[in-house]
Amino acid sequence: MDNAQWTMGRAPNPQSPIPNPQSPIRMVIVGTSGSGKTSLAGQVAARLGIPHIELDALHWGPNWTETPPAEMQAKVLAATAGPAWVVDGNYSKARSVLWPRATTVVWLDYSLPVLLGRILKRTFSRVFLRQELWSGNREGFRQAFASRESIIYWVLTTYKRRRREYPILFAQPENAHLTVIRHRSPGETRAWLRELEQGVMSNE
Repeated sequence: MDNAQWTMGRAPNPQSPIPNPQSPIRMVIVGTSGSGKTSLAGQVAARLGIPHIELDALHWGPNWTETPPAEMQAKVLAATAGPAWVVDGNYSKARSVLWPRATTVVWLDYSLPVLLGRILKRTFSRVFLRQELWSGNREGFRQAFASRESIIYWVLTTYKRRRREYPILFAQPENAHLTVIRHRSPGETRAWLRELEQGVMSNE
């Protein structure tokens, strides 16, 4: 990879860079649905003491209405107006206002069986506990399991595309400033998070 600073996480991995808490950190976490982007972003934000922005919360309005691209970009710019933040989500309509200002992209590139196991567990919980999501929305059984809007169907149909898409995006000249960290398993991510926490503690 000639342009983006490409780093594959290992456990432990001296080549997996840990952000310096004393410098402004603007991080985007991407990956197929079910990879744990939001959970990781929340943990990173808590450890670094910076805002966490969930793109799903900006994208979905009441009754599962989608925010138009221009409005979405305005929301993202407002939410990330500060000097440091961590954002989770794959939305291409937000990428043009996020990636040029980001310092780091973390790609959760897990195997399909891992993703399907996670998404099934999450979806069952949301459906049967009637968990409220964004703007009061809730997932119903038919929507979750028996329609083309199913998140499971979405994972199956986008998994290969995302694995092709991200390396191409990272190689673009406009993304050469990014430090790209790629984790291929939850274990790699957990090890990286522990290193991040140790780095924060050593700087206190």
